[in-house]
Amino acid sequence: MYSRTKLTSIHLLVISITILFFRTDLTLAEQRLQVQLSYAPNVSAPLQRNPSKVRVDLETKEVTARLADGVDYNFWTFGGTVPGPMIRIMEGDEVEFHLSNHPFSKMPHNIDLHAVTGPGGGAASSLTAPGHTSTFSFKALNAGLYVYHCATAPVGMHIANGMYGLILVEPEGGLPPVDREFYVMQSDFYTKGEYGEEGFQPFSMEKAIDEDADYVVFNGSVGAMVGDRAVRAKVGETIRLYVGNGGPNLVSSFHVIGEIFDTVYTEGGTLPNQQNVQSTLIPAGGSAIVEFKVEVPGTLILVDHSIFRAFNKGALGMINVEGPDNSLVYSGKQADRIYLPEGGAIQEVAVANEEPAIPLTHEERLQRGQRIYEQNCAACHQMEGKGISGVFPPLANSDYLMQDLPRAVRVVISGLTGEIDVNGKKYNNIMPSQRLNDHDISNVIGYITNTWGNQAELLSAAEVAEIRAALANH
Repeated sequence: MYSRTKLTSIHLLVISITILFFRTDLTLAEQRLQVQLSYAPNVSAPLQRNPSKVRVDLETKEVTARLADGVDYNFWTFGGTVPGPMIRIMEGDEVEFHLSNHPFSKMPHNIDLHAVTGPGGGAASSLTAPGHTSTFSFKALNAGLYVYHCATAPVGMHIANGMYGLILVEPEGGLPPVDREFYVMQSDFYTKGEYGEEGFQPFSMEKAIDEDADYVVFNGSVGAMVGDRAVRAKVGETIRLYVGNGGPNLVSSFHVIGEIFDTVYTEGGTLPNQQNVQSTLIPAGGSAIVEFKVEVPGTLILVDHSIFRAFNKGALGMINVEGPDNSLVYSGKQADRIYLPEGGAIQEVAVANEEPAIPLTHEERLQRGQRIYEQNCAACHQMEGKGISGVFPPLANSDYLMQDLPRAVRVVISGLTGEIDVNGKKYNNIMPSQRLNDHDISNVIGYITNTWGNQAELLSAAEVAEIRAALANH
């Protein structure tokens, strides 16, 4: 027979094993799928699962980074980037959310997810001091594309410094399949200095209150989606853009130059309620989903069609589409003729090089060059020759321009592609050839090289003609 001592030991062993299995079973029951975050312009893959228990881990972090070439800003971020990462979950998911505030942060932060039904969209449960982590849970009751942002006082300042992103709650069964998905978020920034003023630029509360934005950008900085950072697609593919507007103030008139939205889910809802749309309004703190098929190759330009924001404040992005031409859809330029509204015949254009009846004075040549510049060049290089940081190089005080004037003539005649270095900064964009005659080219280059701090001898039309002839014979 077993002794009382042995029986007691066996009982304790059985109890211990039972507790161990119970705890293991409890741990398995509490296990959650980890949500994979994606950073703009990338989007994580569509979900191939049923509604589940999931976990989201997100960190708030204050970082100094590039706002534009030569311009640094102290961003307050989710995940270390502006915008914060895109969170992709499913309708019906039970979400356990962990918000951590980096120990080096100076401010407490929280998160208001517009996808959350509950006080403050989670803000009331997630106020987190530096070096701490807050946890709360919610159920994703409503499908759609939602903005999230920090809602710690002063709320406007936290948003203006970069604390926003998108959370996609997929409907059960998912959205219709497409070939490519991209994440684009517009926002406006307010700095002590003016647009492009170099150095570290602090936040301006006065400008923010007045809604006088110095920068309006896609994905956190000027040039974040241009040149080498442009997204890519192929002819025949269907593209879906998840577009958000972090604000804090401005409404976006979102447009893609060279495309028509086949389908628009307005205001980030799950109903594809519009077709064949040219531009769609996205309010501050709102979103939209747009879809279109790309039919021809080339560069599609994303803009806020409040157009000075695109060409003067940075709201510009690119989708580079590769593939075969389709001349039936788009031919490119087929002819260039003189238009005489008085009723004269329309004639084929050759580049005219007639000498003016009376030679122009130096000042008259500069005036004519200014008119040509404003008509042909200012949209990209700006009226003051400053260019657009990261997109179009400056002509004012430009070493690239002033080092080689014959090269500048060749660029105007033949266009330019590929990377160049201007004042120590890299640019990789496309300048099309300009259909200007030799007199116009000599005058416009004369104006550019004798304005905004530049100074050079004026080239003659004869010198331009020699360069043109050398190009033709090359």
